[in-house]
Amino acid sequence: MKPPLVPLATLIGRELRGGKVEKPLVKYGQAALAKKGEDYFLTKPDCERIAGDPSTSFSVFAIFDGHNGISAAIFAKENLLANVLSAIPQGVSRDDWLQALPRALVAGFVKTDIEFQQRGETSGTTMHIGHTGRGVVSLLTVDHRLEENAEERERVTASGGEVGRLNVFGGNEVGPLRCWPGGLCLSRSIGDTDVGEFIVPIPHVKQVKLSNAGGRLIIASDGIWDALPSDVAAQSCRGLPAELAAKLVVKEALRSRGLKDDTTCVVVDIIPSDIPIIPPPPKKKQSFLSSFLSGKKSQSANKATSKLSAVGAVEELFEEGSAVLAERLGKDFPSNQNPGDF
Repeated sequence: MKPPLVPLATLIGRELRGGKVEKPLVKYGQAALAKKGEDYFLTKPDCERIAGDPSTSFSVFAIFDGHNGISAAIFAKENLLANVLSAIPQGVSRDDWLQALPRALVAGFVKTDIEFQQRGETSGTTMHIGHTGRGVVSLLTVDHRLEENAEERERVTASGGEVGRLNVFGGNEVGPLRCWPGGLCLSRSIGDTDVGEFIVPIPHVKQVKLSNAGGRLIIASDGIWDALPSDVAAQSCRGLPAELAAKLVVKEALRSRGLKDDTTCVVVDIIPSDIPIIPPPPKKKQSFLSSFLSGKKSQSANKATSKLSAVGAVEELFEEGSAVLAERLGKDFPSNQNPGDF
């Protein structure tokens, strides 16, 4: 039987009381190649839970993968974080802040969706996250494409929507499974005012605790994940600094599939304070013979760099993916209330 999940706030509280917590170093890199120009980054490494107090800092990284235009992706980039933070009570302790975060994420996503739909525009956006570990990949979300998710297909049809492929001349069905009306091939997004109530903005939320060795986060859009399995993406950049790693993931996706969609990646390294950061040596032109002779030396030098990606397994603390708002915010939550006001 799987042991019960322990809230992140509880674990951090224990470590704080034991004097075991030191702020890790956060390094990140980003890379992108545009096909339609609908992907947008959000990188904020120096947010503060309490303004003016660096000891309360936290980092936020996201990719907004827009479709049917750029409006929803831009709106979410500019408003989602503020809406999430506004749903957390002011002046609470760190433990209480972490405890409130999963619910605040749901409220923030729903509020952002409501505000965008009031603009009367029809574009939409999704977000993508993945996390790499030592030799394995621990996913922080689930695939909400209807082709891959039977549970989401059942939810859509139970709500009165239809799931099927695009019909072309002659009655032939082509392409991935889609939700009708609207024709979206995914089941959750912000925006998409023209597809009805079957597509919801309620996110899948998962909290994990990294091992003492740190961790690496890979965030990417469909241009990456449609081309590469998550373990291949992780392996393609293992042992490289975050900035170079993001470029290598994009390059590997292009090599595998070509530029068929916006191809966007953010790599974030969470590095414990006791692991030294060794800057990469400047590149020098070498002959084939000198490169061959220096091979053993370079293998030795790479051992320190590989520590950045050689991390232990993550500890799962919280996970909830229900698409029912009452289950996420409470049955006493009025359907006509602004989610950011609770």
